[in-house]
Amino acid sequence: MKRLFYKISILVVLIASNISLYAQNENNFKIGKNLDIFAHLLNELNINYVDTLNVDDLVRTSIDEMLKKLDPYTFYISEDEVDDFEVFTTGIYGGIGVDILSYNGKVIASGVHEGFSGQRAGIKTGDIFIEVDGQNVEGKSSAEVSKLVKGKPGSKLTLKFKRLNVKENVLINLTRETIKIDNVPYYSILDKNIGYIYLSSFTTNAAKEVKNAFLELKNTTELKGLILDLRGNGGGLLSEAVEIVNLFVEKGKEVVSTKGKITDKNFTHRASSTPIDLEIPLVVLINSNSASASEIVAGAIQDLDRGILIGQRSFGKGLVQNVVPLNYNSQVKITVAKYYIPSGRCIQAIDYSLKDENGNFTTIPDSLISEFKTSKGRKVFDGGGIEPDIKIEPRILSKIAISLFSKLLIFDYAVKYNSEHKNIPSIKDFELTENDYQDFIAYIQDKDYDYETQSEQSLKKLIENAKKESYYEAIKDQLEALEKSMIHNKETDLEKHKGEIIRLLEMEIAAKYYYEKGRIQVSLKKNNELEKAIETLKSVNQYQAILKPVEK
Repeated sequence: MKRLFYKISILVVLIASNISLYAQNENNFKIGKNLDIFAHLLNELNINYVDTLNVDDLVRTSIDEMLKKLDPYTFYISEDEVDDFEVFTTGIYGGIGVDILSYNGKVIASGVHEGFSGQRAGIKTGDIFIEVDGQNVEGKSSAEVSKLVKGKPGSKLTLKFKRLNVKENVLINLTRETIKIDNVPYYSILDKNIGYIYLSSFTTNAAKEVKNAFLELKNTTELKGLILDLRGNGGGLLSEAVEIVNLFVEKGKEVVSTKGKITDKNFTHRASSTPIDLEIPLVVLINSNSASASEIVAGAIQDLDRGILIGQRSFGKGLVQNVVPLNYNSQVKITVAKYYIPSGRCIQAIDYSLKDENGNFTTIPDSLISEFKTSKGRKVFDGGGIEPDIKIEPRILSKIAISLFSKLLIFDYAVKYNSEHKNIPSIKDFELTENDYQDFIAYIQDKDYDYETQSEQSLKKLIENAKKESYYEAIKDQLEALEKSMIHNKETDLEKHKGEIIRLLEMEIAAKYYYEKGRIQVSLKKNNELEKAIETLKSVNQYQAILKPVEK
């Protein structure tokens, strides 16, 4: 009987191998066939089309549209884009430490990073680029100006700006240098000896920065707990995520495993170094924009019961990408695997192999979501991001606040405020006055910031459906009366949502004086997630109750 079972097993393996080999050969034939058709088609277009073709543009469009059929994380990187992509992954480039934005036909300095040549030379947020090394850049895109500003560290650069409330153009001479934006832009001691570290990205040295920040906090005072803030962190290098988890878990513990089509490239990543602290109570803050490497850190901490998560459900990106070199110095970033955190779950929220009737990618259905267990037996689930241990309702901005922010009126007023005020108090004491807010209202009186409220959008949808279903004429008068009564009043909304608008103004203004640290510090005032994290860490019983082993 055993011999028969063995023979059947061998036969099943052989059949599966042959099917796989056949499918691969079939795909190889299709690739050759379609490449031949594509090359033939492109050649005929080049010969016969009435106008001169931009071949590079046509082929790039073909590549981009093809890759869109797969997922948003698989994309082509041309030779011209390789440097920018390396900046994205490493966070390092040659430049002056100034962010550049194009809007309303102007190219402006949208952000100045502390400690680099741009800040030392006196560039201010809101400065309008006029010339770069004598070349007029008015009307150019932000990408075009950014390329002119970036360059080899040590090279000289001359910039001409127009500055608000300054009559003469500002001429600045400076030297490019190696720019590396910190992964940890801010850390501090909070209430009752609670440490706080804000991690904004996972580029090179992210783990080293977290480690150094933690050790500095630990040497400053006797820490009673640590908050690691991953809100808004879209991820980055998987290796940095593994090293950050390793700081707080035992050597040898599994952090994440990757599984893809090529089985010999599947890998289990374990904590490989001696941790720096296995005892300190730990809270990780997450939200819907915490993705990828952030979810590996948060998920591993949860699965290993090393700390608790507070906030909102994370984004749900459980896919791994590799960068593969192509001809002519181009590259392609390809999704090659899914990652699985220690409980065995994959938190990928969207199934890119399936589409609905409208051609949109679909989320993992509830029927396919499975239950897993943490190391202490707590229930966790796959298929839709990471659910925090303590859920906090997200802060939802009003339509008017979103409009003011997205149309850069908050930014513009902060530039104006900065030009009129030489300094502001410390972040701890800084608050806008009622007079400041009234000045802001006067400033935007002639500005365009129209918007639709949620109720107005719902009413518009109702009217559309009524027309489609032939009910509109019968209820036209009532709908029109409702529409008139619901028309939003900007003055009312400016008063109703004053608190959140002032908060946005204070964050933007603080950044003009105290750079990114100032913006972060203001954002932490009256912050529900942070307050809950501090409360939980201060209560030993509450913290331990969440991580209590489940009795079997």
